[in-house]
Amino acid sequence: MSTIRTCLVFALSATILSLPALATRTHKTVTSGRTRSAHKAIPKSHRVHGQQAIQPERVTEIQQALVREHYLSTEPNGKWDSATEAAMQKYQSDQGWQTKLMPDSRALKKLGLGPDYSTAINAKDATFAPPPPVSTIPAEQASGFAQASGVNR
Repeated sequence: MSTIRTCLVFALSATILSLPALATRTHKTVTSGRTRSAHKAIPKSHRVHGQQAIQPERVTEIQQALVREHYLSTEPNGKWDSATEAAMQKYQSDQGWQTKLMPDSRALKKLGLGPDYSTAINAKDATFAPPPPVSTIPAEQASGFAQASGVNR
């Protein structure tokens, strides 16, 4: 019995000691005879993302809204020029919003130029109106909401 135990201990020790030798590999890199070109590819982190320019039709809409709000005195021409940029910066500044990025989505929404949901999938029967006041909900229905939510328990 002791010889079996001794053999097992010896085999286990040999296995444990030989594992690091089996696990290490040397990796040789293969070099080719080609030389690299003089120009390098632009790294992904330096690529420009997002919208780079505003379409002329959209600029005209923004200019018309700025004229309506008395921030722009020139005629809308569809060009994002310095007068339009200054008017938008002034409008955003007066609202307490950032003025470095042009234009801010909150400013567009407040100018009435927000997204158009009229062609959305569920827009056929939608009104996009605010919900009715709580006082117009029947008492039975309101109590059912409260009971279901566990508020009055």
